[in-house]
Amino acid sequence: MNSDETTSPVLDIRAVFGYASDRGLRRDQNEDSLIAADPVFAVADGMGGHEAGEVASSICVRTLGEAPFIGEHLPDVGASDLQLLLREADAGIREATGGRAGTTLTGAVLVRDDSGRPCWLVFNVGDSRTYRLTGGGLEQITVDHSEVQELVDMGQITPDEALIHPRRHVVTRALGTGNDTEADYWLIPVEPGDRLLVCSDGLTGEVSDAQLQQILSSVTNPQDACASMVDAALRSGGRDNITVLVVDVEGSLEHSVPAAAALPGAADPQPAPGNADS
Repeated sequence: MNSDETTSPVLDIRAVFGYASDRGLRRDQNEDSLIAADPVFAVADGMGGHEAGEVASSICVRTLGEAPFIGEHLPDVGASDLQLLLREADAGIREATGGRAGTTLTGAVLVRDDSGRPCWLVFNVGDSRTYRLTGGGLEQITVDHSEVQELVDMGQITPDEALIHPRRHVVTRALGTGNDTEADYWLIPVEPGDRLLVCSDGLTGEVSDAQLQQILSSVTNPQDACASMVDAALRSGGRDNITVLVVDVEGSLEHSVPAAAALPGAADPQPAPGNADS
């Protein structure tokens, strides 16, 4: 576990973050990887077993860590820039594992929009999730790419049924394997006081959204919040690797901020039930 903070010189914005990762109680190794390098905050959940999943997630976050905008304050970066990086990661994983392994990926980049206002560019492939605590409420920004989510969307099962469905472990998109590797993107204006949660499904498979909201609302320090959520997942069974990243945005803005906007081709931000053991 570790924590850090980075100070942005423009608009007096500061990102304060913490992170934690645990292999859980039933897995032999941890196949999750994460990156917390301003302005990129992301979690990758490897799939494939043995060392293959770990290789896939590691290649994914390493590719993000080599992005030219790492360390840049509020870079002028869009979905097309991230898409190129993710395609590079996908190709690297396939070359290294022969298509035997893949990884989910979710997170956000702290960018500026066309008017110069700070925004979160949220991205997602698979069933790891990014949430935002705002105004005291927890909202799931990303939408799972999983078979149970598709069944819920079609009205064939209820959200509660999705939590125990026998196919809840099956993802429909991933990097490094399969035919569908495209990410969804959302552009969300930054508001001081907001808290971002990025996590693998080892957390959401064990801890309810209500529990997550309670921890995020009551534990001020982001590193302590991460530790509390990992502990809660372990107490609930810890059946998968658990990786948690919490980012707080502190400071002041010179501009008012509009409502969140989904980018073209992305699903609308909405709560999405269901988990998949990636």
